[in-house]
Amino acid sequence: MTQTEAEQKAMQSSRAPVLDVVIPVYNEEADLGLCVRRLHAYLRAGFPFTARITIADNASTDATLAVAELLAAELDGVGVVHLDAKGRGRALRTAWESSDAAVVAYMDVDLSTDLDALLPLIAPLVSGHSDLAIGTRLDASARVVRGPKREIISRCYNLLLKTTLRAGFSDAQCGFKAVRTEVARELLPLVHDGEWFFDTELLVLAERAGLRIHEVPVDWIDDPDSRVDIIATARKDLRGIWRLTRALTTGALPLDELRAAVGREPLVAGVPLGMVGQLVRFAIVGMLSTLAYIVLYLLLQPMFGGQGANLVALLVTAVGNTAANRAFTFGVRGRGDAISHQFQGLLIFGFGVTVTSGSLFALHRWAPDAPVAVELTVLIAANLVATLARFVGLRWVFRHEGRRVGDSEPGRQAVRDTSAQDDSDSTTMVFEVSGRTTVDRDSTSAGQKHRPHARRSDPAARSTVQEVR
Repeated sequence: MTQTEAEQKAMQSSRAPVLDVVIPVYNEEADLGLCVRRLHAYLRAGFPFTARITIADNASTDATLAVAELLAAELDGVGVVHLDAKGRGRALRTAWESSDAAVVAYMDVDLSTDLDALLPLIAPLVSGHSDLAIGTRLDASARVVRGPKREIISRCYNLLLKTTLRAGFSDAQCGFKAVRTEVARELLPLVHDGEWFFDTELLVLAERAGLRIHEVPVDWIDDPDSRVDIIATARKDLRGIWRLTRALTTGALPLDELRAAVGREPLVAGVPLGMVGQLVRFAIVGMLSTLAYIVLYLLLQPMFGGQGANLVALLVTAVGNTAANRAFTFGVRGRGDAISHQFQGLLIFGFGVTVTSGSLFALHRWAPDAPVAVELTVLIAANLVATLARFVGLRWVFRHEGRRVGDSEPGRQAVRDTSAQDDSDSTTMVFEVSGRTTVDRDSTSAGQKHRPHARRSDPAARSTVQEVR
């Protein structure tokens, strides 16, 4: 190799890669070498983006760490991260937080997923179209070879997630995922699990923050030598589901701040993100409130007359309507500002009373002998007007709840990989992420510039990173 070629190779390896593939391992001394060499050869054989492989050893007790270090010394673009504590989630958190790549990913050491799915996995993230990407074994077009026991467990677990956490993604536990690094740094401090529930918690938080999750149907062959303790993992997953459900219900998670940091801007100016869904949910709550109002009015009218029955029925349904819209329509959780929200809701209720009572007063003035059916028809029409005003009013009341980033952050842009450019004067990396361009002049500054956020540290994790340039 000539000196010029050596210098070019050193320059190429010193640049931050577009992709960092993390392989979390525990006691995998037998399979690690074959896996890493196969993945390394695949990435070097025409893969269109620069990539690094990071082996994340989490407290292996065999020779896994020694094998990993030998691979890092032998193969260019292979690094090692060692942790003193077990846990796949803990290993991924450590490796992803310290990565200077634009996109971070992970795959299981057994490479059960066909590597041809890697490019479809990360391309939507590099282009800026999506924020996270996952492989799915449960899509109709996926081709999966595994036993009935694991198939049933997987489908039951994902059905449980859809039931309890309203998950929209299809496969939480497939060991084949990727995320934009800037998004990962915002999500990871909120992910508490350090083991197998890590994936689920990350995806649920991303979904609640309004991030776009891309799914790739994969070809997947089960590893018969898998050492996952299904019973223990299932028990921990159930505890994780309970913890996460409680946190979402009580408002313990700062989802508003997360949306403001990584959410997407409105697609159409003047139409806030989620407004269509809010209208649908508001309509459902409104229909139920109207039914409750009709029942209450019919029950109370003989005792209190039209005006009294209208006032009481409106008051009762207004309180219930505000509470239902607060939680169901606008997604506000916890008790914070609940009294203030109810007070503002009652002010809007006052407008409804004015509209409905006014219409009833006008009816009695012009048709004093109108039957109850006519009264009810007039009141329903007036309630429709009051309902429209109520939606507008409640959107104002909850204007700071669940705000997306549309008014604070420009749209996402593609990540441009210029690592193949030849520059004799300096090494330049240009990343266009989230509408801003960062130019990194060397590998040291690149690592610093791509780690702007404070990150949650794991006291049990001691990281040693080795990389051959």
